[in-house]
Amino acid sequence: MFTHSIPALFSKEEAREVIRLADEAQMAAGGLVGGQQHQDIRRAEIAWLDDTGSAAWVMERIVAGVAAANREHFDFAITEFGERLQVATYDESDAGHYDWHSDIGDGPIARRRKLTIVVQLSDPAAYRGGELQVNLGSALWTAERGIGDATLFASFMLHRVAPVTFGRRYSLTCWCHGPQFR
Repeated sequence: MFTHSIPALFSKEEAREVIRLADEAQMAAGGLVGGQQHQDIRRAEIAWLDDTGSAAWVMERIVAGVAAANREHFDFAITEFGERLQVATYDESDAGHYDWHSDIGDGPIARRRKLTIVVQLSDPAAYRGGELQVNLGSALWTAERGIGDATLFASFMLHRVAPVTFGRRYSLTCWCHGPQFR
């Protein structure tokens, strides 16, 4: 299978701290760091965290979780983490969502994505909708929603975040890179 879950990769307190760091990054930049993505395919606010300074511990935790999951479940050639950490906010006010897509793209970094890891930062009682779903071909797989739970999947897999119908969903995403798939 091309999906794997890590329960409680981050504690509830750590998940709240990641949200605070994203808010701080936005404020320091004078607004939205990543901008608002209000298109047909995606409606979300995006902030980027550097893997140094006050957010270094976040990246260290991601790297450790990915290393264990890759060794035990995927066995992909992961050689680097070439992109910053992304914190996405999906809000009911604009039916925040991200329609079906894969994470492998045309850019020089995006085409080398191997694994995607998404960490649930919100309390599942704080929103409705917003499920992270992966298309397995004959079925849909829905990610766990516990605070701090991580979901890993092959970056070529089609996946989406369903529209948020109530509240606000926060998630942390990181991409793991290596030689192109052959």
